[in-house]
Amino acid sequence: MRHADLKPLSEQVLVITGGSSGIGLTTARLAVEHGARVVLAARNEQVQQRIVDELNDLIPEHAVAVIADVSQEADVRRIADTAVNRFGGFDTWVNNAAVSIYGPIMEIPLEDQRRLFEVNYWGYVYGSRIAIEHLRDRDHGRGGALINVGSVIGDRAIPDQGPYCASKHAIKGFTEALRMEVEQEGWPVSISLIKPSSIDTPYKAHAKNLLERKPKNPPPVYAPQTVAKAILHCAQYPRRDVFVGGGGRAVAAIGWLLPRLTDLVMERTMRNLQMTDTPAEPIDREHHSLYKPIEDGDERGHYPHYVHETSAYTLAALHPYLTAAATLAAGLVARQAWQMLAGEHDRGRPVGSAERESRARHARRPVPARVGAARPPVGMRAGEPL
Repeated sequence: MRHADLKPLSEQVLVITGGSSGIGLTTARLAVEHGARVVLAARNEQVQQRIVDELNDLIPEHAVAVIADVSQEADVRRIADTAVNRFGGFDTWVNNAAVSIYGPIMEIPLEDQRRLFEVNYWGYVYGSRIAIEHLRDRDHGRGGALINVGSVIGDRAIPDQGPYCASKHAIKGFTEALRMEVEQEGWPVSISLIKPSSIDTPYKAHAKNLLERKPKNPPPVYAPQTVAKAILHCAQYPRRDVFVGGGGRAVAAIGWLLPRLTDLVMERTMRNLQMTDTPAEPIDREHHSLYKPIEDGDERGHYPHYVHETSAYTLAALHPYLTAAATLAAGLVARQAWQMLAGEHDRGRPVGSAERESRARHARRPVPARVGAARPPVGMRAGEPL
């Protein structure tokens, strides 16, 4: 395989779908702050334009908006065309747009489930194919990065978000198969799958809710910046998979090691962990982004409890060598400190008669000959010149 020669962020053009709120918006802002140019795609024209104006105020001519529904292949192709016409192409494509539904699978209308897959699965398929068509045929031959934003529940499903979990499982399988085929062809395209834990975004406010109470994120919850930093890291350094948040990584691992026990625990706890104490209203079934855009433009979802602004686990996963070096250094410092403390203890401790006798015996003990030491020839005394 030809390795993708990924550029520094300041030299890149990024395409980001689902860029009008949450993870997509956070990633776009952070990218422009680092000097990248961005093509922001979403359905909400008014909000998109306001965000692009804000980004261009930060650095002029560094952002452009495309009004697009990723469930339509023609719209996705228009995103790529805009990047080519405005910036001469793109270096990284981020598939991030998604919709969701809360409720038991048997109660969610089939047309809603089908619509969710049109956005969450087919939107990624269209974006991935179009991105690779562009990146594999770059005149300079350096390729680029394709980054798909999946989810921890694409590894371990949870109740009451069944169609969303299924779409993220599908994205995981699609991404893994696509990565192998790209490697077989020798195309210089890095393909990464990001797996966020619960993130404090407007996700639940955009979802269609069929539960009896208003939805909430199950803890632990992380800030959207944790995901944005992982995305931008993968835009510069090829990575296969990145879990964002140690809490989600632990759930995925336990689900793999103890699947039946995980089922039982989730059956008893997960519904309450995903609902507030506030009863749902009829409008919650109608006010959602499944078929049309709603008010957005916010990065955060106003989670009422503690939000982890960073993830030590993800930081360690993205920088394994630095983490190993830091761990080794900490171990050496701890060892040296222990030796110093032990030495001070020994120097300050009075020596008893038994220990004096032991030391004296050790001093009188003959020193054994070193293994492998040269011996004098037969008939010659040691130290006699040859």
